[in-house]
Amino acid sequence: MSGNQSINAKIRDLAKAYDQWGAQAPTLAQWRAIVERPAAQPLTLINFFKFRQLAKYSGCLFSSSKGQTGQEAFGQYAAVSMPAMEAAGGRFLHVAPVAGVFVGPAEDWDMVAIGHYPDLAAFYALYENKAYQAAYGHRVAACERQKVLVSG
Repeated sequence: MSGNQSINAKIRDLAKAYDQWGAQAPTLAQWRAIVERPAAQPLTLINFFKFRQLAKYSGCLFSSSKGQTGQEAFGQYAAVSMPAMEAAGGRFLHVAPVAGVFVGPAEDWDMVAIGHYPDLAAFYALYENKAYQAAYGHRVAACERQKVLVSG
């Protein structure tokens, strides 16, 4: 498989794994921007989360979790994502409630999480992890909205 075919296959596989989450998951263009980075280059993701008052689970997904707050649902996601990220070779640099805006227009966020990956292999190891993929449903149910910035 050529380099381009390999990149396209990786993008297709990642997009397919998260496709069910619609706008709460990366687009094909966003996956491509990550996958086409130099493989050995470190990567930092700055995540902003706004929680729903009541988690919004669709269909029968995690039916035992219905009735939780967004923050409780996010806790279920974090219980899987934090150890999975460390096992993949990544680490969280900072996870905390947002205290406010210092410069610029006010934005209403509940939590910020800054995750660092030493290379793309660590990033892939997390996002290809089946337990993480399943737990992502709690993140989607928890968040009214989210924004993830890429740095590095």
